[in-house]
Amino acid sequence: MAPTYSQLRILTLVRDHVARHGYPPSLRELAAAAGITFAAVRKHLQRLAAQGLIELPERTARGIRLVGAADAPDPRTLSLPLIGRVAAGAPILVEANVEKHLCVDRGLFGPAPDYLLRVEGDSMIDAGILDGDLIAVRQTPEARNGQIVVARVDGAVTVKVFRRDRAGIRLLPRNPEYAPIEVDATREFAIEGLYCGLVRSAR
Repeated sequence: MAPTYSQLRILTLVRDHVARHGYPPSLRELAAAAGITFAAVRKHLQRLAAQGLIELPERTARGIRLVGAADAPDPRTLSLPLIGRVAAGAPILVEANVEKHLCVDRGLFGPAPDYLLRVEGDSMIDAGILDGDLIAVRQTPEARNGQIVVARVDGAVTVKVFRRDRAGIRLLPRNPEYAPIEVDATREFAIEGLYCGLVRSAR
């Protein structure tokens, strides 16, 4: 059975930690980095071990060991899953589907992203984000005013500039032809992650 997106994300976090520090993360560090519970991390690791991608020696805090094809790559690169698409315009539904993995230069991004999304639309062209670009996203539920975020509004996902004030939350385009998205208390809203940079697709 192929690993799920959640399992691949844990595997990528392990691989990147090894590349940065020279040793694997603890389960507690993995849980914090992934934003999930300790028990959920342990379950994902057990399934990765069952698939032969890692080894989990018992009674060792940092005992995760990458094996076979999962072994650590060039530390100058990141292997990021491309998991779907995001609207730069009106929000569109996105399926968290791993289309493929891309190896990208770690130096292109800061902070290190967790995944890639393909942009559809042109509402962010003045921020240099074009239709068809792959944007790198670091998963987090928080953002500061002025940061570019991937946000979920009423079950659909969009990329915009985040702004919160006394009137509420607005998601601002970077194209004068588009209006801001107003988010009031009646709408379902969540920040999915922060924009970290992009990979320009060939045109």
